[in-house]
Amino acid sequence: MTALAFLFGLLTGSFLNVCIYRLPKDESVVRPRSRCPHCGHPIRWYDNIPVVSFLLLGGRCRDCRAALSLVYPAVELATGLLFALVVSRFGLTLASAKYAALVSMMLILGTADLFDRLLPDQVTLGGAAAGVVLSLIRPLDPGLVSLLLGLWGIRLGPVTASALESVTGAAAASGMLYLVAEIYYRVRFREGMGLGDVKMMALIGAFLGLGPAIWVVMVASVMGAALGLVFIVVFRKGMQYELPFGTFLALAGILWVVWRNETA
Repeated sequence: MTALAFLFGLLTGSFLNVCIYRLPKDESVVRPRSRCPHCGHPIRWYDNIPVVSFLLLGGRCRDCRAALSLVYPAVELATGLLFALVVSRFGLTLASAKYAALVSMMLILGTADLFDRLLPDQVTLGGAAAGVVLSLIRPLDPGLVSLLLGLWGIRLGPVTASALESVTGAAAASGMLYLVAEIYYRVRFREGMGLGDVKMMALIGAFLGLGPAIWVVMVASVMGAALGLVFIVVFRKGMQYELPFGTFLALAGILWVVWRNETA
């Protein structure tokens, strides 16, 4: 099952590459068919086999011989490995399907923010809505919201509690990030974080609940601060250098799924 998950992940990664390339440009991910970004020639089906075609072609377009980005096979391999990890941890369950969807969106958003400094609404807002719906199908474990309600003597059914965890996670996590961004702007008179990051936190909160979402923000902040310091000291970047925070949120979200998460 793990091997099949890896192969399915490779195929999914090929589609994620289309999303990463087209969504920041507000293009359709369905039409036209995949084409070379340099000469525009449609890619033949046998040149579109994940990872394998890239290696056989030496990383170049068959028609114009222009070099293709290493991002393509990297995303395909990453998706395959993550799908395999998810299935190895949770088996063929609804939890695996849910977390595979989440890591796929994290890969799209993390890569798009890294290269285009954009977090497409189709993924952030659509993902947040999907997270709430999935909380009804594969309920979240009781979290901070259930704990607080329990202290007040309120007991809810598992599906209702899960939906409330998801909605509260989306609203509170994105709200906290928005508050931080607003305070930074009031103090420094410049934007330190875009609304795309806020919407991305709504997605993460909807999928994972409030407690894990807070963990994701904290880990992403530590990673961002550490790498920012490296860029400032080693690469002589100025204090105004802005890192793509969405990329760190994506990495932290993936880490939570494959490492911290104990849900089965």
